Amino acid sequence: MSSENGRNLRPLSLHVPEPKFRPGDAVDFNDFDIPPAGAVARPAIDADPSAMAGHAYALVRVLDEEGRAVGPWDPKLSPERLIRMLRHMALTRAYDDRMYRAQRQGKTSFYMKCTGEEATAIGAAHALDRDDMVFPSYRQQGILIARDWPLIDMMNQVYSNKGDRLKGRQMPIMYSAKGASFFSISGNLATQYPQAVGFAMASAAKGDTRIAAAWCGEGSTAEGDFHSACTFASVYRAPVILNVINNQWAISSFSGFAGAEATTFAARAIGYGIAGLRVDGNDTLAVYAATEWAAERARNNYGPTLIEHFTYRAEGHSTSDDPTKYRSAEENVKWPLGDPIARLKQHLIAIGAWDEDRHAAMDKEVAEEVRAAQKESEKLGILHDGLKQPFDSMFEDVFEEMPWHLKEQLAQMTAERKAAGI
Repeated sequence: MSSENGRNLRPLSLHVPEPKFRPGDAVDFNDFDIPPAGAVARPAIDADPSAMAGHAYALVRVLDEEGRAVGPWDPKLSPERLIRMLRHMALTRAYDDRMYRAQRQGKTSFYMKCTGEEATAIGAAHALDRDDMVFPSYRQQGILIARDWPLIDMMNQVYSNKGDRLKGRQMPIMYSAKGASFFSISGNLATQYPQAVGFAMASAAKGDTRIAAAWCGEGSTAEGDFHSACTFASVYRAPVILNVINNQWAISSFSGFAGAEATTFAARAIGYGIAGLRVDGNDTLAVYAATEWAAERARNNYGPTLIEHFTYRAEGHSTSDDPTKYRSAEENVKWPLGDPIARLKQHLIAIGAWDEDRHAAMDKEVAEEVRAAQKESEKLGILHDGLKQPFDSMFEDVFEEMPWHLKEQLAQMTAERKAAGI
């Protein structure tokens, strides 16, 4: 080929990202670069973001291969606090397992597990104050559990039964709990990001003390809402923590399609002048420490922090997904950063605060707690049974007082149902 001026030019080529392993491939993570625990410096909470660029490419880790907590990010939590975090992660996993089976039994239409990612919610929730406002995505059910929200209430929402406070209007697993400072989950990607920044800006404008935190998946960083939120957070130094859960996979495409081949997701922070941290998302202590650092930074008016939690989605994207169709089945078991529950358990055993018998007893206890909650929730009905809310409730709750045109529609609907013998 040649150009108008006669120069020979090579044909252009388009790069299409390709995951390392596909179904049927043998998985080998030997070239996976895992930096040693404790190697990343912990900056002061008032550090200038421009001086923290290296943190967006490093990996904050606390737990080493022997389960010891090492380095400047060690939050030095009490054994009692660590055991509570371990139990909350185990309870979240037990809840997920039972609700997954409930969906397979036809009791609800849909469910999403967070297996392998529990630390990104539990560790963060423990580092925040309970009244800090959280704006979760659809895999942060562990925050509600860490804030001791009743399992029955969560199950009622999954079943859309008579006890569902949301009256069957939300898709299963899209919880909302004002009493837990837990904003309504949205199925539209990244909508919670500008909402969280807006809440944080309002809190600062009022002179309040509550900060905000939001979560999204790595794929959602390609959404316009993500970038709008980062702009406002940077310009107004909003007291907000922006969490990106890099679990390597969307429903069928890997993180490379969101930019992971070119750079880290924490590096998104650099261009916005925001403090950025990249954290081992399967290390509960690292998640806690990074969130605690970002929270103190926000509370002291030093601005927002973007945290990339490097983790792995161990199971399907949802009950509608079969991950064996697009990734190797070996990835889950060979993921080099391990399992967050197993790693915290190892740490507690290493410091003499835990043992295998106590762990087995805890697993049995949380399984029984979830089973008992399910039994009580199902007394109020399941999704398979059909509509559990009064039919006229569809006209309620949008307005503080029902306007005239909805009153007319309600009357018309009531008359038509009566005429039809319903």
